[in-house]
Amino acid sequence: MLNQPKNRRVAAALAFAGVLLPGLHKFYLGQPKWGVAYLLLGWTPVSKIASAIEGFWYLFQDRDEFDRNFNGGMTTNSVNPLELAHTGLTASEPSSIPAAPPSPVSQVSTIAEAVRQIEQLRQDGLISEYEFEQKRRQLLDRIG
Repeated sequence: MLNQPKNRRVAAALAFAGVLLPGLHKFYLGQPKWGVAYLLLGWTPVSKIASAIEGFWYLFQDRDEFDRNFNGGMTTNSVNPLELAHTGLTASEPSSIPAAPPSPVSQVSTIAEAVRQIEQLRQDGLISEYEFEQKRRQLLDRIG
């Protein structure tokens, strides 16, 4: 359950349910510290209003934006552009992506290439050191 992609409609429904029991959506999205904070503030209108606002926010995000924010940029329905660059495919060719999962060696080499690409972006000044480190950690977490 923890490694499965999160659904934005489920997150929105739980956020709207947060008017009665705040914080459920935060636990669902893998943010337990925020969930506890919402529960502790449950007796105030702050957590209820914040839950309602977040419910609308989840609904009005497109799937790709939600995936970037809460699924680490990857779902079963999305394709990572860095992986496409490694394979030479484009996003308009999803049918040419092999159905079998990549081997561990292939996955590590793909992630290593992605890290090299974001390092080049950092060196070119297109992303900050913080953005580089954040993306590098996300990529390395996929190996384990």
